Order: sequence, then structure tokens, then C-alpha cells
Amino acid sequence: MSCCDKTTARVPNTDLSRRSLLKGAALIASVIPAARFTRSEAQGKQIKLAYCSQLLCGVPYEVARSAGNFKNHGLDVQLVYTRGGNAAIQALVGVAVDYAATALDVAIQYYANVRADIRRFAVTGRLPLFAVVTAPKTASQIQSIKDLEGRTVGVTALGTADHALTLYLLKRAGADARKVQFATMGVNLLEALRQGQIDVGLVQEPALTLLRRSGARVLVNGMDLEDAKHYLGGSFEFMGVAVRVKEIEQRRPEMVALTKALADALKALRGMTGEQLMAALPKEMTTGLDLKEFGEILVRYRDSLYPETVAIDLDAAKRVEQSLIAGGLIKPGASMSGLHDTSIVGG
Repeated sequence: MSCCDKTTARVPNTDLSRRSLLKGAALIASVIPAARFTRSEAQGKQIKLAYCSQLLCGVPYEVARSAGNFKNHGLDVQLVYTRGGNAAIQALVGVAVDYAATALDVAIQYYANVRADIRRFAVTGRLPLFAVVTAPKTASQIQSIKDLEGRTVGVTALGTADHALTLYLLKRAGADARKVQFATMGVNLLEALRQGQIDVGLVQEPALTLLRRSGARVLVNGMDLEDAKHYLGGSFEFMGVAVRVKEIEQRRPEMVALTKALADALKALRGMTGEQLMAALPKEMTTGLDLKEFGEILVRYRDSLYPETVAIDLDAAKRVEQSLIAGGLIKPGASMSGLHDTSIVGG
């Protein structure tokens, strides 16, 4: 994609309606054909768990699948790969899957703005998967978040996690977000930064590693726990699993087993080599990657990205909520307390 649709920073229109979310069979049909299914060897009722197909998000789930953690806890889990966290939540609310694993910001927006009747009960990621990085040619000029004033910042879209995170960082840095232009570019930020089409962008891995090699400056690496503590105030809850509220009691034993399987995977992945981690991922997701390099990236970030436990960190969740308020994605005063179910882990 060449350069972008530019717009000045503003509060986006995020008044999601229940009607726009629930479009019945047509909506669910748009989600499920895009999904690829993986079935464990376990016996018994099969459960469907959707997630967004992003590599770093999916590592605990793929390790649990490939290492037999789901099977060891009596579960037959079918991983459903959707196009983004919104699609995963839509599949859950539309009763196309049993569980959805998404970034917390997605769950909060559906809970607060659409009144989706869901609960999050387990966490598998504790940091946003983004870094704020300059273009190589602007590295000497832009040295802090405050320096983003008067600059063009590339994000996937307005109202997304990376946009909200940027606005939150600007607020914490005392910068005026009205002086920042946001370029909405989808996921194709790497070349735009390399070519200097934008001044700064929010990227994931392996784009971050490639940009560093080209001379870009990393302003904030949200994938690094020390940077998160310094710039965000601590962990910033990310990936987690949600279920429909009306099914919690009947599914409680199943949910407990699911959390135990994911906890086993979180523990196991800390001791795996890069090669083993890459082998756990579906080949369709790793086509075109430098497998050795990406394995090294996973090893480098795993202790920061993935928590030691699946228990919900309410303080980390509160930071995400504050970022969404700063970004105008939820209204100030919206209560998130009912979104989290802390009774399952250890149950």
C-alpha cells in the first residue's frame, strides 16, 4: 500500500450498535469460512476457541495444542483462526464458537459499547504487541513521545489498539494529541517507514527487528516489560479468553480445565528453544518468515509478553481501560468490573 489516508488526531466515532454487531447468519458466515481448523486427538465433546491468527498472540494456544496440554486435561479443542480480534468476539457473541481469545481492548469495547454479554476469565498475554518506532530518516530528529507533535504517525486504523495506545502514551508524556497526524495504513507499515512516507509508526515483530537494522529509533517498545513499566506504569493486559455469560455455570468444569491447560503451556513455553516454539505454530502462519530469526525473537520476548499465570491482573486491565478512555473509545466512567470473572482460575 502506498501512502495513506491521513487525518488529524481526533476522537473516533465508536458508538457500536448491537444491530451492527449481530447480523445473524450472514455475519458468522463471514467469519467462519476464513478460519482454519485444528483438531486435537482428545475424545469427547469438541470445543471451538477463536483467536485472531496473530503469531505472538497465539503462541500459548498453539503450544497447548501441539504439546497435548488440552488433551491432557480432557479437552478436544478446535482452534479457529479469524481475521482479527473483532471477528473472534463476533463469532463468540454470534454463538459460532464457544470461546474467544482476544486483546482486552477488543473485549472492553464490545462489553462497554455494545453491551455484549461476555466474561473474561483467563489471561495469556500481559503486554501490547506494538513498538513505537521512527523511520530511519527521522531517527535523529524524533527522540521521545513528546517529539511526535507536528509529526505523522502510522497506525493500522483509527479506533484500534495501536491508535489508543499512542494516544495514551501521548497523554502520559504531556503531549498534545491534536498536534499529531495519524495515517491509517492497515498492517503495511514496514515499507512506509523504510521509505520515509511517515515519520513514526506502530509495528510488531519481525518489522521492529528489521527497522532497527535500518537505523530506526525505538521510542517505546511495548513488548518489553521494562519499557511497559516505565512508559505505561506496568503490565498492560492483552490476550485473554472470554465466554458467554449464560453458559458459565454449565461450562465451569470445562473452563477450569481450559485454564489449567493454558497455564501448562505458559510454563512450558518458557523452557522451549526458538526452534521448538516455531514448530508449535501452524506452517500456514509462518510461511515466508525467517524461522530461525523469528524463533530468536520469541525467545527474546517470551518472559515479557507471556505471564507466569493465567490469573487476571486487574491493575493491568485498568491501564487498558484508561488507554481506551484517553483514545475516546469508551466513555469515562464506564464500569468494567463485570467483564472480569476471577472465580475460574484456581477453581
